[in-house]
Amino acid sequence: MFTGTTYRYLYMVALLVLLLQACRIARPYQRPAEIVSDSLYRDTRTGDTVSIGAVPWRQLFSGKLRLLVDEGLQHNLDLQVAVARMKQADAVLAQSRQAFFPSLSANASTTQQHLSDAQAGRTEVYQLYAASAWELDIWGKLRSTKRAALAAFLQSDAYRRAVQTQLIADIASDYYALMAYDAQLSLTLKTVENRKQDVETMKTLKESDVVTGAAVVQSEANRYSVEVTLPDIRQNIRQTENALCLLLGRSPGSISRDSLSGEVVATDLRTGVPAQLLANRPDVQEAEYQLRNSAELVNVARTYFYPTLSITAQAGLYNNSLSGFFDPGSFFANIIGGLAQPIFNNGLNKQRLHIAQAQQEEYLADFKKAVLNAGQEVSNALYQYQAAADKMSIRAHQIENLRKSVEYTKELLKYTSNTNYTDVLTSEQSLLAAELNSINDRLQQLQAVVALYRSLGGGWR
Repeated sequence: MFTGTTYRYLYMVALLVLLLQACRIARPYQRPAEIVSDSLYRDTRTGDTVSIGAVPWRQLFSGKLRLLVDEGLQHNLDLQVAVARMKQADAVLAQSRQAFFPSLSANASTTQQHLSDAQAGRTEVYQLYAASAWELDIWGKLRSTKRAALAAFLQSDAYRRAVQTQLIADIASDYYALMAYDAQLSLTLKTVENRKQDVETMKTLKESDVVTGAAVVQSEANRYSVEVTLPDIRQNIRQTENALCLLLGRSPGSISRDSLSGEVVATDLRTGVPAQLLANRPDVQEAEYQLRNSAELVNVARTYFYPTLSITAQAGLYNNSLSGFFDPGSFFANIIGGLAQPIFNNGLNKQRLHIAQAQQEEYLADFKKAVLNAGQEVSNALYQYQAAADKMSIRAHQIENLRKSVEYTKELLKYTSNTNYTDVLTSEQSLLAAELNSINDRLQQLQAVVALYRSLGGGWR
């Protein structure tokens, strides 16, 4: 026969077994091995840990652009949405922490029943009591839930920082595009004035029988072919200003800006090592926090297969008479410990676990994709910058020779019969196209710096 001491030993052994089992249920999150490779940036390998992504945005940008970025960070609506999501996640995290404590509620009630004569007429019941319930976190369900809520909160913070980095990049990119449109407008207006002078020159040459009337009308058509592009450029300016105003959280209007020619292009474009993306780039961090959240939810799903230990307690006053309600004999109290083991619930626990595991697989793939996408964006931005620099160097020679071509053909037209106005027209059109393209080359280089800065996680510091 078992004695009381024996029962206590058996109870302690059973409790120890349960605790050891609980240690195996919750599996700590581990980052996937070799998630980032040294070859993540195409044709770029470096051991230098200095990255342009670590430069504060106030240091990278200057002048009126810095003022616009600061305004956008204060008033942008997408950023306000991200902050609101952080507040929601913070509230969920706070609630998960409170789940470790017992619940407590108070209740006061009175019941009056008028019974039949056979039931002795009338009954009155008065109650005032407090009730408490507490679930013991034996299997780590509450701890895993709290860790999942923490991961969700950190994910919302990473999302906010990702929105901020994208916002800064969009403001800078649109700002540079706006200055490029200004430069195109200035160049086109200057070209229109030159074309007007060409028309007058052709008229004078016609009067001198150097050219025919066809050259005059061709020169006029050439002038209008340039002038007709002005409305499109002005439309681009207006639309870009409106897009910037939306990013700044203001109504459509004009944007104060500097000139493209005075904008300094950053040249120190160090990327750091690829592993720094995990610490610098918010969207990669967001994807990993989502993976951590799903891993903890898998732990939560596993705990549903094991018994739940809960303790409930009540204490208060109960009496059939209001006059004797506060008598010592009206006091009552009870405490109940319960152990509930799931046996059959239509496969709900298995389905919950399978769903959580499938979601973890999904978010693992999303995490890997986020890392690869980051590497692709860094590689593209580096090549975009280099391609723009190469084009600018070649374009300068092209423009220099086209300007000479325009000058030579005009002189030949005046003093010899070895050329005609078609040659002048062709050289002028080629020169204008090259000059417009040179503006785009500079814009491409500026926007490549912005793209590289954002792709390395710059902007949230």
